[in-house]
Amino acid sequence: MKTFAIIGAAGYVAPKHMEAIKATGNELVAAYDKFDSVGVMDRYFPNADFFIEMERFDRHLEKLKREGKGIDYLVVCSPNYLHDAHCRYGLKLGADIICEKPVVLNARNIDGLKLVETQTAQKINCILQLRLHPKIVALKKEIEAIQDGNYTIDLKYITHRGNWYNISWKGDESKSGGIETNIGIHLFDMLIYLFGKPITISKSYKSGKSAKGNLKFKKALVDWYLSIDANDLPADNGSSSFHRSIVINDSLLDFTSGFDKLHVQSYEAILAGDGFGLDDAKASIELVNEIRS
Repeated sequence: MKTFAIIGAAGYVAPKHMEAIKATGNELVAAYDKFDSVGVMDRYFPNADFFIEMERFDRHLEKLKREGKGIDYLVVCSPNYLHDAHCRYGLKLGADIICEKPVVLNARNIDGLKLVETQTAQKINCILQLRLHPKIVALKKEIEAIQDGNYTIDLKYITHRGNWYNISWKGDESKSGGIETNIGIHLFDMLIYLFGKPITISKSYKSGKSAKGNLKFKKALVDWYLSIDANDLPADNGSSSFHRSIVINDSLLDFTSGFDKLHVQSYEAILAGDGFGLDDAKASIELVNEIRS
């Protein structure tokens, strides 16, 4: 059994990590968040120690390490702009890292993290869960089987966020990387996974709630649209607050469903030594950097 600690226990994505730790038969021993709305922990690890001050969290983990009970993994679910620092912290503590997207906001920081990996002999594992989605896996096989494929793709991701979004750190581009990073990075990583690095990149529109542009790959021309505006949801979306779709050569590939266990699958791969590393994550970060600039 492996032991875990988590930074960012009160965040939106933290329960997915807690579920994955539990589902893979491991233990969360400590959690930190400056906010104390972490009742979700009762569902998974009610006995885990919880801290609202990083200094006390650090002291506790150092004590465990001195006692020969140091954590095996530090899970980083903090705000995007803190991922770099928290990954460095965990590596120097002697733990491997599981980091939510994006591992860094600027691709130039990847090399610095790789240096710390080498110095500490630890590894950063990046959550790139769309690469595990069964429909995306099948699509990749189809694309690779056709040597001279020519795809026209319309990609949409609409996920409603209320007024709180732009007031929070997520609405501050210097902290979140903007919609392209905070909402779109997994989709851009998926496109790179399918088609390789893009040849040309353009952004045609951006507001506080949406952005769009196009990408040209060797085998595909992609129009993409990202939005947190409820008015952009399809009329037939029912009560759902999000919509994900890929239209490929006028044929809809709807992958709104199938996300429930992707974090569990990600953890299974990481624990088996087959997680996605910094080099896997770098291309999509370079892409959103260029879109942003």
